[in-house]
Amino acid sequence: METKTYKKGDIIFRQGDPGDCLYDIHWGTVGVYANYGMPDEKLLAELEGDDFFGEMGLLEKEPRSATVVVLEKNTQIAKVTEEDFMSFFAERPEKALKIMIQLSERLRKTTKDYLEACRVVYESVEAEKNGEEKSSWLKETIDEICAVYKDYNFYFHDWDRFM
Repeated sequence: METKTYKKGDIIFRQGDPGDCLYDIHWGTVGVYANYGMPDEKLLAELEGDDFFGEMGLLEKEPRSATVVVLEKNTQIAKVTEEDFMSFFAERPEKALKIMIQLSERLRKTTKDYLEACRVVYESVEAEKNGEEKSSWLKETIDEICAVYKDYNFYFHDWDRFM
């Protein structure tokens, strides 16, 4: 397992890069971004010492879903490769538990967001069926949902009918 010290502004990996390892932050801070460096760039999370990132790419062997950028000078991060994976967790079982908890939290949040999106679409369709004007809350919430999907480069041809 290799530990490296990074400078502020260093890019650990870019959205779309191959996912072949995870990273364990020993000290410092990183930012996780969607569409980094683009006009619609969005900071998704800030992570610091004892946090980890990149586990999805390692576990799923899928391209990176975000770009990770160092936010603090002298940030120290260990790179955990597939070869290191089992020994890393044998030596640090609390990290395996932390990953499971984080993945569970992400799933719970995704489920909550999905149900909220379903409720918003339902209310929008009902308002349209009843010939009612959509409330400002409903319009703002639809805009927020659209922005999330836009950040992940999804394209909806018929989104305007909900507006």
